[in-house]
Amino acid sequence: MQAPRLVASDVDGTLLDPHDQVTPRAAAVIGRAVAAGVGFVLVTGRPPRWIPPVVAAVGVGRLAVCANGSVLYDAVEDRVLWSQTLEPAALADIAQAVADVLPTSGLAVERVGTSAQDRDAFVAEPAYRHAWPDSDNAITERSDLLTAPAVKMLVRCSELRSEAMVAALAPVVGHIGDLTFSHPGGLVEISPPGVTKATGLSEVAGRLGVDVADVIAFGDMPNDLEMLRWAGHGVAMGNAHPVLHDVADEITATNGEDGLALVLERWF
Repeated sequence: MQAPRLVASDVDGTLLDPHDQVTPRAAAVIGRAVAAGVGFVLVTGRPPRWIPPVVAAVGVGRLAVCANGSVLYDAVEDRVLWSQTLEPAALADIAQAVADVLPTSGLAVERVGTSAQDRDAFVAEPAYRHAWPDSDNAITERSDLLTAPAVKMLVRCSELRSEAMVAALAPVVGHIGDLTFSHPGGLVEISPPGVTKATGLSEVAGRLGVDVADVIAFGDMPNDLEMLRWAGHGVAMGNAHPVLHDVADEITATNGEDGLALVLERWF
């Protein structure tokens, strides 16, 4: 591959090191790429409200594809540019299917407004048990989760592996939403049908006038799978889930070994 015109990076497990930091080496090479006229976009399962600190740590860039492709967020202007949602009827159908096949699961929904700072963006029922510490959600009854559009629904079942949950849910909700996961310990994320990181990144590339052949993308978990397949050059981290190693054009070092920087330093 020649020098890319657009660099797309997942956040957790990819851009961030094991201490959840952007290393000086990674920030420096991304800065050099942007100074050379290359686009840089974050493509993540994170919601917009978790993006500004990452952009500040990188020091350049502004666009983030959030919620696994459902949201495009401008971190400089703190503005949601567009979003795609699961409507209440679809949320209700998913909730019923989850109750049928994974009855011990807890549910939550991610919503967006116009800003990353909109209140009650993440709403969970009491049975939902967080996969990450320092949660920032509101608590309500399951029926209340289904009353407004959401950019994704989260299904949590800590006694199962995420792969097993996807296998159970796909036959009953795969026609309603797109299922994936970024955490192995019993957490499935459901986006609107056909919405993935690849569709979100494709929209950004189109806005910037960049051909897919000139896009390089980095990722580490199954929610990055479609993005790595779509990009002209898909790079799996050394710490990536094995399914990404099977489809990537290249496997780099781990996020703890500056695997992203090692690749980008070929050109910048």
